[in-house]
Amino acid sequence: MKNLTPLVPFIILAITCCTPTQKEKESPEWIQLFNGKDLSGWKVKISGHELGDNYNHTFRVEDSLLKVSYDQYDSFRNEFGHLFYEKPFSFYRIRVEYRFVGEQTPGGPSWGELNSGVMLHSQSPESMEKNQNFPISIELQLLAAYDTLERTNANLATPGTHVVKDGELYTDHMMYSDSKPSYNGEWVTAEAIVLGDSIIHYLVGSDTVLTFTHPQIGGWELENEMGWVEDKTYVKKMKGAPLKEGYIALQAESHPVEFRKVELLDLSDEYK
Repeated sequence: MKNLTPLVPFIILAITCCTPTQKEKESPEWIQLFNGKDLSGWKVKISGHELGDNYNHTFRVEDSLLKVSYDQYDSFRNEFGHLFYEKPFSFYRIRVEYRFVGEQTPGGPSWGELNSGVMLHSQSPESMEKNQNFPISIELQLLAAYDTLERTNANLATPGTHVVKDGELYTDHMMYSDSKPSYNGEWVTAEAIVLGDSIIHYLVGSDTVLTFTHPQIGGWELENEMGWVEDKTYVKKMKGAPLKEGYIALQAESHPVEFRKVELLDLSDEYK
């Protein structure tokens, strides 16, 4: 048998180069929901319009950015829009990098200035009414400060839903985070860690700014509530039902916003 001693360093080097390290094996596999090229994998639903009608080219991809644009609107008339990813998720991390740009579209609501969001555990776009403004969902609200109002970011809004906070059912429409304010034109990273119907964390950058639990159907069931839905049969029937999974949607609320990254880490294998 020949002496292999001189070859040992090269054999070790070859094995090292060709075998994934433990760190590489454990690195998370983020799914790029936005491919940087087009709206493949997404569905448009704009209030007052049929599913798939991208009214006034509201959602578009330009310069590798996913844009919510209003340059083809003369006025905003409650055309609240949502861009839905094509499949639902249950246990996941969703991360977006976004910025607000320009001015709010004329006719937009006062609260819509520098306001957008990511809808989580949402109903499907196919199940929405034609004139429904917002899907039943929990919202990772994206806000920026304006004038002298330094609004917090990554708040919770609850269209057609309730959550639990500190062991008590929370029925207000808004729950505010303790984040620092963000500003127009500033690129911001926001993230939600969603674990089925158990616990949800909101983050801005690396800071956890809000935590709540047990998302469920609720709200809109009373006749005197502004529900943005004409038929309340479903929310009445399903009141209290846990939101274990749902769709993800990017929001259009009258202020231009741009996304340069929308990515998801599926945690199903780890938590189910």
